[in-house]
Amino acid sequence: MSLLDVRNLEVTYPGGAAAVRGVDLTLGPGEKLGIAGESGCGKSTLALALLRLLPAGTRIGGEVLLDG
Repeated sequence: MSLLDVRNLEVTYPGGAAAVRGVDLTLGPGEKLGIAGESGCGKSTLALALLRLLPAGTRIGGEVLLDG
């Protein structure tokens, strides 16, 4: 059983800038995840989307399942 399941996450900011496209990840109990990448590749946007802290008007697609 997974603790966190992210399926096809997509985030588009107002104005049409696609920041995250097609992210899939699964995290089980006791597992850790590190996210690395170039500047501007969507690492912070991914974290903000998972925490539901994105600005108003931001479009979010896909599924985020926490603890089933």
